Amino acid sequence: MSEHVERAPVACPSCSPDQETVHEILTTGGGNATVRCTECGHTHKAPLEDETTVEPTVVVSQDGESFTASVAMPADERVEKGDEFILETDEVIMQVRVTAIEVGPEERVGRSDAGEIDTIWSRAVDNVTVPITVHPRDGEGDGTRSLDLQLPGDQEFTIGETYEFGDEEFEVEAVHVRDDAVANYDFQKLGHEGDTVLAKDVKRIYGIDKSSQAWSAW
Repeated sequence: MSEHVERAPVACPSCSPDQETVHEILTTGGGNATVRCTECGHTHKAPLEDETTVEPTVVVSQDGESFTASVAMPADERVEKGDEFILETDEVIMQVRVTAIEVGPEERVGRSDAGEIDTIWSRAVDNVTVPITVHPRDGEGDGTRSLDLQLPGDQEFTIGETYEFGDEEFEVEAVHVRDDAVANYDFQKLGHEGDTVLAKDVKRIYGIDKSSQAWSAW
């Protein structure tokens, strides 16, 4: 099990006496805790509320690659697969969705209190890659091709509607929903006209090709 670092928001007498900064909790007892400011490194005593903060590891998957960060949260906060939250690091600020929760070596659960979590597995959902398979409108020939579109996670797709992205134009015929988003939809495979899905929930879109360049030689 990895060691959780407890943190708390405390005013620092050295660098921010009028504003709370993140402090590491070094020791507790006697009504006051010994804390260290993560901004300037100053160590001092401070009264703390009962609520403790933990900082589980967060593994973020994005476009086939992954990186590791951490997130501070109350130890008693409930985390569930499918939850979304804002992850903020020195390099990035992004919205991620929980895809798995690890509470021990190779022990994964669907939900847990943050204080019991070793690792939160997640994927970025603010900007996503949407795989699309488009086939000829007459259903014949070998003109089927695949596209990968970089889109905002909240981009909507509706069965039966036509979309244009640059030189690409297609009518959405069916959508396969990602496993971690199935709970938000009636079915994992959507094919009824009017069904709508968000780009961040798409595993693959199937469409009818309407791009002019795809038919210029026909």
